Amino acid sequence: MAKEITPRSEDYSQWYLDIVQKARLADNSPVRGCMVIKPHGYGIWEKMRDQLDAMFKETGHVNAYFPLFVPKSLFEAEEKNAEGFAKECAVVTHYRLKNDPDRPGKLMVDPEAKLEEELIVRPTSEAIIWNTYRDWIQSYRDLPILINQWANVVRWEMRTRPFLRTAEFLWQEGHTAHVSAEEAVKETLLILDVYAKFAEEWMAMPVIKGVKSENERFAGADDTYTIEALMQDGKALQAGTSHFLGQNFAKAFNVQFLNKENQQEYVWATSWGVSTRLIGGLIMTHSDDDGLIIPPKIAPTQVVIVPIPKPSEELTVVAEKIAAELKAKGVRVKIDNDDQNRPGFKFAEYEMIGIPVRLGLGQRDIAAGQVEVARRDTKEKANVPLDTIAEHVANLLDEIQSNLFNRAKAYRDEHITKVDTWEELVDVVENKGGFAYAHWDGTTETEEDIKAQTKATIRCIPLGWPDEAGKCVRSGKPSERRVLFAKAY
Repeated sequence: MAKEITPRSEDYSQWYLDIVQKARLADNSPVRGCMVIKPHGYGIWEKMRDQLDAMFKETGHVNAYFPLFVPKSLFEAEEKNAEGFAKECAVVTHYRLKNDPDRPGKLMVDPEAKLEEELIVRPTSEAIIWNTYRDWIQSYRDLPILINQWANVVRWEMRTRPFLRTAEFLWQEGHTAHVSAEEAVKETLLILDVYAKFAEEWMAMPVIKGVKSENERFAGADDTYTIEALMQDGKALQAGTSHFLGQNFAKAFNVQFLNKENQQEYVWATSWGVSTRLIGGLIMTHSDDDGLIIPPKIAPTQVVIVPIPKPSEELTVVAEKIAAELKAKGVRVKIDNDDQNRPGFKFAEYEMIGIPVRLGLGQRDIAAGQVEVARRDTKEKANVPLDTIAEHVANLLDEIQSNLFNRAKAYRDEHITKVDTWEELVDVVENKGGFAYAHWDGTTETEEDIKAQTKATIRCIPLGWPDEAGKCVRSGKPSERRVLFAKAY
């Protein structure tokens, strides 16, 4: 089955698309740029969603739901936000179809059913939510509001790729309201830490926390914080963002509160989100030319038991005993009792879809009191005694999780290159790949010039990295710090 996947070294883009299809993650849909997320792909998203949801709730957030449609007048209220998303908006103009008199059996838009005001299919929910918050907030006693919603959004992308950039995608978006700038910034950074912890501890995907340049920040934000990951082809992926919105949306929607001094004040805001783009990040961080590799913590099935050469009553009894012991340790396990396909086919299939651990169990294994254990990340196999198999596998899953993170981190760290000249920056971007850690003079003009010349953008100004004065690699002007440049998805 590995031959069905284009090698990364030949065509990385096609390799990615092959894995999406062959690992049964998603299919194309009749709507250009949209995808059908298949059960295996959605199972991974569910694990991501459930873990993130628990982390949000641990930090005091609650879930709600807001409408899919946003009146155009509300969408226009915050000008920078509206301008930033205008080219990606899907717009509803009519509310009814009718039979087409000139084409029997066909439908047409009823021209008499035109909406009085167009509706925007949400590309993001700040407008509809802050219009609602105006009715919820009167006093400082009503704050903070810490709300998240799990939803779909539509951004009419012209160049699409499954999970990474689609016209419709699933995500979560947090929208919080606060009494002060300090509290809102603290919230923004709290969520950034949540995202980074999730990416590294559950996805085994190392990330760099940083702040975006003015040119790259979210439309309508005062500051955008980001987690940036590095894919195996040397391109960066913006894996999650957390925005300090200042009072921009509060002023646009006139959301004020009476503070403790009995004075009216505008509310301070944040918004933050991650999406099904994380599945694309998972594929490109860990997978190989044989298929998908899933970190155990977010694998829908962590272990599969395959009777060899085919299921039998005796093999099933032993398999069920092993499965029960694994389940008692919190392991998600499946017994493959299908008797239609041979073991070799099953092994290749489970390798393709990325099951972290496979157990092969035959009559000879039972006689020898052992089971064959194969791990997906390194493809190593070992015979393990039946009486210690549950403990061994539980420990092995932890080992695989750590190995995937360490492997990805080693690659990422090898591809952070400090550069001091324009020629060095171009060489890293064009040849080595990864992050070029370079001085920048802080101007949008220089940033746009570098992008035009190299197609690399400022991924972030890293948080917690030491400031180091120098000269901009492009303009030669003074620079207060280095930033990370890279080509990106």
